[in-house]
Amino acid sequence: MVAGAIAAPGRRGFGWGVVALMGLCVFINYVDRGNLATAAPLIKDQLRLSATQIGVLIAAFSWTYTPSMFLAGWLCERINPYRTLALGLVVWSLATAATGLAQGFGALIVLRLVLGVGESAAFPASSALIGGHLAPGKLGRANSFIGLGLSLGPAFGTLAGGLLIARVGWRPVFVLFGLVSLLWVWPWVARTRPLWPEADAPGRPGGPSYIAILSRREAWGAALGHFAANYLFYFVLSWMPLYLVKARGYSLSQMAELGGAIYLAYAASIAFAGWASDRAIAGGVSVDRARKTAAVACHVIAPTGLMISALGDGTWAVIGLFVAGVGSGLNTAGIYAIGQTLAGPRASGKWISFQNAAGNVAGMIGPVITGMVVDATGQFVWAFAITAAVGLTGAFGWGVMIRRVAPLQWAA
Repeated sequence: MVAGAIAAPGRRGFGWGVVALMGLCVFINYVDRGNLATAAPLIKDQLRLSATQIGVLIAAFSWTYTPSMFLAGWLCERINPYRTLALGLVVWSLATAATGLAQGFGALIVLRLVLGVGESAAFPASSALIGGHLAPGKLGRANSFIGLGLSLGPAFGTLAGGLLIARVGWRPVFVLFGLVSLLWVWPWVARTRPLWPEADAPGRPGGPSYIAILSRREAWGAALGHFAANYLFYFVLSWMPLYLVKARGYSLSQMAELGGAIYLAYAASIAFAGWASDRAIAGGVSVDRARKTAAVACHVIAPTGLMISALGDGTWAVIGLFVAGVGSGLNTAGIYAIGQTLAGPRASGKWISFQNAAGNVAGMIGPVITGMVVDATGQFVWAFAITAAVGLTGAFGWGVMIRRVAPLQWAA
């Protein structure tokens, strides 16, 4: 079904309840992937790891997460996006719980690799479903649900996880969060099971191949923009706890409270930007102008905030992180809305598989680069500067390489 709005919820309807469950899935996704960064100050000391080793552990997730995007896109077509999303969550939840039992650096790496395989299902599956049911002018609000999960997950993980870790240690928290995550499967299957026969029906039109997608300049512009956005996001997600505790002198509890507040500001920015862009489009502003304005603003404001944080005192360090969070939120929904608009309903799953894979190369290399720079210089200033410079390139990707945000034409 391709419609101008989500179908009214019903026995076989794809409604806002399904979208909300996908947002909750992404929330769980980011709680589970961000736990390692929140626990990094304790893990680093207890296992006697260097900053570079912490960076490797954080990056190891992306070493499988990124290439597994293509597997996830393929599974969405073979076993449908509903099953793909449920399967992915089961895999990553078990990996999270098992992390709490790991006894050394090698075991942690293996479990981070498994976590990456499982979590790769989230965005291809959700984009295949959203892109297949919504017109371009409705994508901002729907992707805001996904963006809220993406932002509130780290907020909850940093605040609640940080406070729990400070009280009971990091191992019980990983086990608890991993097992609780599995509870999502029951409402998802109960709500979406009636939709599976339609998704499995033979004769559905197939989408373009990956080769066809890779031949489009717009795909590479979206890939660059996504890479730059993720480099910014993964820097904050991966290093903010260690930065605030080790470089700025905040306690673990203070870090948890500040980090949670920063992610809440990020979430508010996502919700506002998704609503405002759809409202602007409904009021007559072109999809191209609405989406590109938010995208370019994101990649100017967020890098500025990082440099404020790097160069200021302890107070300005926190203010700068708030600015970076608000700036990043301006295009979080747009990252997927732009890709889904360009791809159209036939190609949304595969397009986002490629775009998200390219974007998550940032997760493969960014944390390692940051760890090496911090070890080499003994401070975070140059790591902040590199991240800000990479972030600025996103304005070129979204604003110049993509000629126009509008559905592309694919061969039958």
